[in-house]
Amino acid sequence: MKIPYPVLLKRTEDTPKWLPVVTSVGAVLLAFIISGIVLAATGANPFKIYSYLYKASFGSWGAFSDVIVKATPLLLIGLGCSLAFRMRLWNIGAEGQFFVGAFMASAVVMVPLVNLDTTPRWAIISLMAVLGMLGGALYAFLPGILKAKLNINEIITTLMLNYVAVLWNNYWIFGKWSESGFQMTKTFPKSAWLPRLADYAKQVPAFSGMTLHLGILFGLFAAVIVYLIIYRSKWGYKITLIGDNRRAARYAGINITANTILVFMVSGALAGLAGMTEVSGVVHRLQERISTSYGFSGVIVAWLAKLHPFAVIVVSILFGALLVASREIQPSGISFLIQGITLFLVISSDVLLKYEIKWVRPAQETAQ
Repeated sequence: MKIPYPVLLKRTEDTPKWLPVVTSVGAVLLAFIISGIVLAATGANPFKIYSYLYKASFGSWGAFSDVIVKATPLLLIGLGCSLAFRMRLWNIGAEGQFFVGAFMASAVVMVPLVNLDTTPRWAIISLMAVLGMLGGALYAFLPGILKAKLNINEIITTLMLNYVAVLWNNYWIFGKWSESGFQMTKTFPKSAWLPRLADYAKQVPAFSGMTLHLGILFGLFAAVIVYLIIYRSKWGYKITLIGDNRRAARYAGINITANTILVFMVSGALAGLAGMTEVSGVVHRLQERISTSYGFSGVIVAWLAKLHPFAVIVVSILFGALLVASREIQPSGISFLIQGITLFLVISSDVLLKYEIKWVRPAQETAQ
């Protein structure tokens, strides 16, 4: 009896609309199953760990508030990566762009660029947001122009520039901007803080202790803008066409060089805005450790969301929950274990979007 075996055949029809969703959800579920097996092999009880992870992230409104705070930079970075990846530009430098955005936003306070005592709070925060985006955009301009003009691999340039950005920040926080020799600046005045729900606890007692800040509105607004760009604008059509077929895009008269640079800069601007929200809404100062690998986690968020802006919102909340839960459980590397396995499975599952599995029965042997 001939035993059928699976083979991969290139899809000849359009990918079903439900398949990307199923593969993403399946990748997450399979990641938790594999992680559970690994945890069980070490002697831990995966069911108790997952139950605790859930309670630590969604067990109360205060915990959920912390999840949204962690999800905010992931949302902004994930949106930026989604835009770049859609054009087949592999921006792995969101971490560096995040740090430069945080630095530029901090400069408003540390230089200072405005009178912090008399300038309205909304004006200070707006200037910090603009400079944060400008810093991220300019930092992304470097690998963008190298890719567009010289075709230099953007994975290498963006990855290496991450370390340059961290060292640049360290130069300032260990030097001129250091507070009493520590690796951090002085605390920003409250006029440079993004408003938090806890600030209105007197008016609404239920807001007491909630860390959720205005930055989440930046992320939600950015998600709508990126959606409109990709699915409702001529520029979004150009981005998609360049990503799908650069030769056809060039034949259609699209300026690939200019669009490459511009997409990189918009992607970097969103990462820079994420850096601004972190220093203004969370730590209220520039310091050495302002990122828990947000830039790299944002790459996973973008891929898991299949580059869809609204799906990025949901996935960023999931990864925000993992980051919050990791503070409450040991070893803390569990969340990164799940993230790593998820990324591997998500990338692997993309095969199913291009190929379909067919079960083939071997041909019967010809009688001699």
